[in-house]
Amino acid sequence: MDDFIMLPKVDFAFKELMRNDYVRKGFLSAVLNIKDTMIKSTILLNTNLPKIHEEEKQGILDVRLIMNDNTEINIEIQLTYMKAWADRSTFYVSKLLVEQVDINKTYSNIKKCINISLLDFNYIKETEKFHTIFHLREDTENIKYTDILEIHVVELPKLPPINDGTDLYDWVRFIKAENKGEFEMLAKQNSYLKTAYETLEEISADQQKRLEYDARKKALYDYNTMMMESHERGWVEGEAKGRAEGRAEGRAEGRAEGITKSIIMMKNVGVSSDLIVDNIMEQYGMTKAEAISTVNKTLSQI
Repeated sequence: MDDFIMLPKVDFAFKELMRNDYVRKGFLSAVLNIKDTMIKSTILLNTNLPKIHEEEKQGILDVRLIMNDNTEINIEIQLTYMKAWADRSTFYVSKLLVEQVDINKTYSNIKKCINISLLDFNYIKETEKFHTIFHLREDTENIKYTDILEIHVVELPKLPPINDGTDLYDWVRFIKAENKGEFEMLAKQNSYLKTAYETLEEISADQQKRLEYDARKKALYDYNTMMMESHERGWVEGEAKGRAEGRAEGRAEGRAEGITKSIIMMKNVGVSSDLIVDNIMEQYGMTKAEAISTVNKTLSQI
């Protein structure tokens, strides 16, 4: 119990960290690349977005807050790959804009809305940068259309081994850290990370919060396991269907789909590429060369 520490990339622990206004200030200063003196205060808001129509999808944000200049910010952390993440995050930040119009009754006083996505998987294939920022711009001349919407994507696996000198680099290392030694080292970088570590120690010692944290980790594990088993079952059923119909192509298609889905699911739950290769060799009777080629080809397409 003395060595136990919650991991910040588990969304429950991250939310608890963001309850500390000083930690929020340091984190936002790093992500938005602005001086901390520009952030006088931040206020946590209700994270349930209201529905305009009864049949509308209910939006639930991880952390929603408003800054002293009335800028609204949504911070989300996602551990498992989601193909439609860009559409999902755009949906949520757009709802923040729509909600303002409903309250203020005019477009002229809409305040800026920012979405910050912390992703524990690679998503933006066109760059190796771990932090990318998006606005609405003209396609050919790069003219900014409006500044009321801004999207930040922070991809944790892309963090380079060499420190780039930014505060965000240290924050991402903190979020990715997995033991007290790493946290203690990073806490020496600045007062914000020191407070974040002290807050993490405090909530880790709270038995009720420990139970909630464990329940959340179990839910994430159960979800990942369910998805993996579902994909494996899909392969088995596809192969069985191919046999029943007497079509060799049906079996080959079901097998190929099952292999692809197994590789993706193992990657999403943090299995190393070498171990994925070993599992594919054993599960599908491949040679090592065949497994390496299949794994590399699949991972290059996601």
